[in-house]
Amino acid sequence: MTDPARPVRPRHAATPIPDPVVPPAPSTIDLHAHSTRSDGVLEPAALLDVVVTAGVHLFALSDHDTLAGYRDLIAGDAVPPGLELIPGIEINAVVLGRSDLWESELHILGFGMDAADEPFEAVLASQRARRRDRFTLTVTRLRELGLPIDAQVAHLDLGADDALGRPTLARALVAAGYAHSVEDAFTRLIGRGCPAYIPRVGLGPAEAIAAIRAAGGMASLAHFREAVTRPDVVRDLVAEGLAGLEVHYRSFDRPTTEAMAGVARELGLLATGGTDYHGDTGSYAESHAGLWVPPEVGAVLRGRLAWSSDPAD
Repeated sequence: MTDPARPVRPRHAATPIPDPVVPPAPSTIDLHAHSTRSDGVLEPAALLDVVVTAGVHLFALSDHDTLAGYRDLIAGDAVPPGLELIPGIEINAVVLGRSDLWESELHILGFGMDAADEPFEAVLASQRARRRDRFTLTVTRLRELGLPIDAQVAHLDLGADDALGRPTLARALVAAGYAHSVEDAFTRLIGRGCPAYIPRVGLGPAEAIAAIRAAGGMASLAHFREAVTRPDVVRDLVAEGLAGLEVHYRSFDRPTTEAMAGVARELGLLATGGTDYHGDTGSYAESHAGLWVPPEVGAVLRGRLAWSSDPAD
């Protein structure tokens, strides 16, 4: 049974947005999307193909707790012409004792880290190990509840640098016939307060920001729509080195986007943005159609990172 007191938020909204942002043109920037290296449905190279087809020129592959997809794409010379790929990361940071925050987490995006930075990779490896432990405990809990998904997860061929996540469990629950959709699986079974929920263990927000900065990256707070009513939370993170706020998010309506932009301006944060594409609620083209990240975001981001490239987006 879910906890009625917990903040409720759709993970990756597929329902129509009442007052949507209407892009003046296809967005050429997407700084938040996921591949099969964490909890997305497309392989990194396949994801780049659909990103380019949609008209994106500046892209951050921001898998959870792993840069493996980025490294593979660079090593394999698999970045299509006309696409600028930057290293990205998303860290689900644990905020202990804060039940007022969604799942007691704040998600920290990182851009431009040195993909060869060994201390940062050690931090990510620890995060991935904790993810695997949580994954295994959840499978065990589901089995105890009479909802076995052992057969559905047995085929997973994952390396040590792949990050396991609950969307993978949710897809297994759908495949086993125990849920109608990924969203349904989270709402009834594996979300916080649900029968098979296992609390996350890992870095806190300040630690995540520090690790990103130490690796040469810039940290941004992801999809925190509560910034409008809880700017104190964002202000505390700015004191820890936060430099961006995800303002342009494909499931934010127009008033939310405008209010988030105001918070970013007030706190001197770069207004980042992205689709947060995973692939469970439609194609990348459908997610991208609702996204608008102003081109000037790319120029400012380049200026804040240690690398530079063609300024045309």
